[in-house]
Amino acid sequence: MRPHLSPRHALIAALATAVLATGATAAVAAPAGPAGPARAHGTLRPLVELAAQRVLVADEVAAAKWATDSPIDDPAREREVLDAVARQAEELGADPAATTRIFRDQIEASKVVQRGLYHRWDADPSQAPTERPDLGRIRLEINRINGELVRAIADSAAVREGPSCVGRLTAGTVAVVHGRHLDVLHTVALGRSLPSVCER
Repeated sequence: MRPHLSPRHALIAALATAVLATGATAAVAAPAGPAGPARAHGTLRPLVELAAQRVLVADEVAAAKWATDSPIDDPAREREVLDAVARQAEELGADPAATTRIFRDQIEASKVVQRGLYHRWDADPSQAPTERPDLGRIRLEINRINGELVRAIADSAAVREGPSCVGRLTAGTVAVVHGRHLDVLHTVALGRSLPSVCER
């Protein structure tokens, strides 16, 4: 009999399989469009797509912060984001605690990307960005994604609380990894963004 896998371990196993199947490399993947119709994996595919968008935007955040005094960890900004999404969830009649929990994972996933890129750029300065994007503009884009993600969390409440959540989340995540051709770093970060989705 196979041991029971937690949502986190099931996602890690599925994502590892996806990376090996696609032969993903450590090169940074360019953002891609939606990987297919949302209905392909129930109502969790849109949520995963938005989490992937957020993970990919972290590349620009890292480029904006690189070689500056701006830290990867920014508790004030993180609190601002968590407070904002909790308010948005309440306005939608959704669970602010669940929304905040999921967004904590989104924030940590962004840090996975930023730290991974910093490590890569330290090791090979020729890969480091030569231009610094405007962090204010990037945060406007993140805020847009956040708003859509709050709605996706609200819309998926029934599925997230149901017994099929882990299976649907895993299938949707593998589809997004394949569809967006995510590399190892962004696949790991996407996996880090999703463990709380199926937690009650």
